[in-house]
Amino acid sequence: MAAFFPILVLAPDDMADAVMASGVIARLHAEVPNAAFTIVAGPKSAPLFRELPSLERQVLERGEDVWSGLDLWRRLRRRRWGLILDPTGGRMAGWLAAQRKAVAKPRETAGEHKVVQAARLLLLESDPPPPFLFVSEHTRARARQLVGDGRPLLAVAPGAEWVGAAWPVERLARAMVQLLSDNGPLADGRLMIVGGPDDRPLAEELRRTISRARAVDLTGETDPLTVYAALAMARLYIGPAGGFTQLAAAAGAPTLGLYGPNDEAIEGPWGAKARTVRGPRGLEAIRRADPTLSQQVCHLLDLTVDQVVTAARELLAHTEPQTETKTEPTPEPTHG
Repeated sequence: MAAFFPILVLAPDDMADAVMASGVIARLHAEVPNAAFTIVAGPKSAPLFRELPSLERQVLERGEDVWSGLDLWRRLRRRRWGLILDPTGGRMAGWLAAQRKAVAKPRETAGEHKVVQAARLLLLESDPPPPFLFVSEHTRARARQLVGDGRPLLAVAPGAEWVGAAWPVERLARAMVQLLSDNGPLADGRLMIVGGPDDRPLAEELRRTISRARAVDLTGETDPLTVYAALAMARLYIGPAGGFTQLAAAAGAPTLGLYGPNDEAIEGPWGAKARTVRGPRGLEAIRRADPTLSQQVCHLLDLTVDQVVTAARELLAHTEPQTETKTEPTPEPTHG
């Protein structure tokens, strides 16, 4: 039996960035049969890797202070790693021993999508592995239990990391009502709301626009893998730039990202079923008005309900499940 090949991954602390780097980890798992992973991540991203099959140790959470960082370094330096993978480009990898180190160099990847940036670490930038998270059957079963019956799901995320990247919740409610109305493309569907604990007031505002029997509220669900498994069942997802939009796209849900101050060319949702939409004001105009991206103003006010509904309808049409058509067998020729 081959000896274990120890791989240390210094994952991004941000959930969205961690999802975008996850495909590289999945590729290593697939192509290194004796890989034994140790993952270091922040509290928001660490749960994403909890069910990685070849996880040698529990995921180690990176602390915020100097002393916790020193303690982590002492724990990691006890062994020589086969590979250190660091998509964050931090300093920790330089202080550890390894046969090979794949560390991001931000200056070399400026302007590239973060999925491509992560792939470049393993020289896979020409065919970047798509984001992928490992989920156990137990987690999938819990997601199915939370989601309930099989009517189509419109998943939405009403919150954003800051007000500048958020779309007004009243507009999201209007778009949602149009899509779920009797004349909408998801007329018989239900609403699934995802978000963090701080998004609960926004979620409640959305729930008031639809009967409770048609709503599934996962806001504040603390396990992102359960949310990921639930999003895999969505017929459509709509949300702003951030972790939940990346989760939805990685799960394979048709994903519509609402973008303003974020650059979709670098951090847009990845995949054939992913799209983005923004108002008429481009990214450069937004960043001229708010160069440090610190103003407490909404930068998506020019994005209309009609634009979002139209983009959602187009995405639904593009991802319409294919139905198999039965053909009558061709009769055998007869010979007289």
